Amino acid sequence: MSFERIPPGSRFFALPTPFRMKRGGVLHGARLAYETWGRLAPDAGNAVLILTGLSPSAHAAAHAGDASPGWWEPMIGPGRAIDTDRWFVICVNSLGSCKGSTGPASPDPASGEAYRLDFPELAIEDGADAAHALVASLGIERLACLVGCSMGGMTALAYLLRHPGSARTHVNVCGSARALPFSIAIRSLQREAIRLDPEWREGRYDAEHYPENGMRMARKLGVVTYRSALEWSGRFGRVRLDPDRRHDDEPFGLEFEVESYLEGHARRFVRQFDPNCYLYLSRSMDWFDVIEYAPADAAERVAAALASIRLERALVLGVETDILFPLQQQEEIAEGLAAGGAAVTFSPQPSPQGHDAFLVDIARFGAAIGAFLGGTGPAAGV
Repeated sequence: MSFERIPPGSRFFALPTPFRMKRGGVLHGARLAYETWGRLAPDAGNAVLILTGLSPSAHAAAHAGDASPGWWEPMIGPGRAIDTDRWFVICVNSLGSCKGSTGPASPDPASGEAYRLDFPELAIEDGADAAHALVASLGIERLACLVGCSMGGMTALAYLLRHPGSARTHVNVCGSARALPFSIAIRSLQREAIRLDPEWREGRYDAEHYPENGMRMARKLGVVTYRSALEWSGRFGRVRLDPDRRHDDEPFGLEFEVESYLEGHARRFVRQFDPNCYLYLSRSMDWFDVIEYAPADAAERVAAALASIRLERALVLGVETDILFPLQQQEEIAEGLAAGGAAVTFSPQPSPQGHDAFLVDIARFGAAIGAFLGGTGPAAGV
């Protein structure tokens, strides 16, 4: 396929119909939102696919069709770590999301109304299969590199397990091979906060009746785990709000700067993400476990599953202060991929920002990813 057929920009991919999902559901007329940067080489050998965390859209960086900064803006572009003068970059909005791809907030073709809780049970593997179908539709048989961040790191492992030989190299950023009990517990509380909001109405909310308090609490719980105690202490300490920013007539109201930060962060999020989509994507992470892909008689099933993945090279990045996807999970991925024959670089980062470090500590993460991709394959058009 010639790169002229895929100009940079935003677009949609119609998934094959019916699209059969891992846990037995079926979608008809589903689509994926995705964006691209750079030019696809004539042999399609320079494609890099980025799989995101729970909440980002496909807009990872600015382009001619949308000049607004993307969620990974400093990382993607000419001369940057993911160099679009060299690589053809694709970023996909996850299946089940509300940022353009089909999810619980999308209309069900059978009724014309939003799916809501009639959306089929969603697994991480469904997002992986949908992304693979998109890549194949672009004429790309094998990715030069598959990049997965956070939840996307899970999706990337599912992609590699379910579609052997689909990528030459892999960058796993703060990902995991399975959800740990602490992470499951936090996400369970987030989902409970949404479901217990009276305005959730068993998923039948609308603009007027929206579970704002539940979403606020879910987001606050998430943000607390996305950063580290070191970050919270260094950034806010015990600084109290100025008197004119406090509501002393409100019992137990906001008093500290850290409380105000969480409240502001949550309020910016609540109406920007669909609650049912949040529930489905959150649960899909809890369900994911690579041991499903290991031989039943394997002594160490996680290691065996990861070792079945065949790659030339891999870079596994984690953060020493991450409490949500702790560093031992990235070390487990690195050891498993190495056992499968890949040349693996495990790079623990001392960033103080916790799980979110890959979004903000660009100096460290950009250097590591840029160095890895610098030796990954041919320049675009060569």
